[in-house]
Amino acid sequence: MNEVALRTVQVMQYKMPLREGGSLPALALADDGFNYVIKFRGAGQREKALLAELLGGEIARFLGFKVPELVFARLDPAFGQTEGDEEIQDLLKSSQGLNLGLHFLSAAVNFDPAADAVSSELASAVVWLDAYITNVDRTFRNTNMLMWHRELWLIDHGASFIFHHTWENWEKHAKSPFPLIKDHVLLPRAGELEKADEKFRQLLNPEALWNIVQSLPGEWLEAMGETGAMEDWKQVYMDFLLLRLKHSETFLNEAQHARKALV
Repeated sequence: MNEVALRTVQVMQYKMPLREGGSLPALALADDGFNYVIKFRGAGQREKALLAELLGGEIARFLGFKVPELVFARLDPAFGQTEGDEEIQDLLKSSQGLNLGLHFLSAAVNFDPAADAVSSELASAVVWLDAYITNVDRTFRNTNMLMWHRELWLIDHGASFIFHHTWENWEKHAKSPFPLIKDHVLLPRAGELEKADEKFRQLLNPEALWNIVQSLPGEWLEAMGETGAMEDWKQVYMDFLLLRLKHSETFLNEAQHARKALV
């Protein structure tokens, strides 16, 4: 199976901040001529948010979801020195080096749960994915999905893999039911969770997961400030993913019970 190989682009022009959430992502032009939504390593959760974004996004892509292309976005030390906003200038200064970009989907609109139709099959698949990667941020308040050319696209997985904010008891987190799934925006429509579980348990395999984990940049892993070797942290992510998949019935049952309480 081919390795996950993200392209690397150079950020050329900071266009505008996207003031949604606390991480201050921005729309920027890269040297390949395309616009990207840049997630900065100097923001809020720093490199851990980028690691989660990459892992969650590429797992979603492997499973067949529509996800904007992810690229490594490099910022030179001189970038942003002319920025007038002090908060943004500080963010850019602390984000020198490798950041993460999502291809900008021009004219895409935020998913509206009251107006946009999503099949039970697709809703179930998204709920399963988010329970698997412990994504806390796909709620009615912040759906983190876009409609583009009448298709559903998944964005913003930086709030996933919540275990890596402490690294303690990762095995316990891997086997957890993830009760926060009760707040998922698509849970009321997710009537085929068992089918999603069966499908994705067959699709996800150690080789595919390892290829995704291997794409995590050492620059981000080493910057976390944790003790241990880079390969050790990759192995923890890998072990977490395999163990959570093995115990998928735990979060599957939690999602089913939460849905029954809603409908």
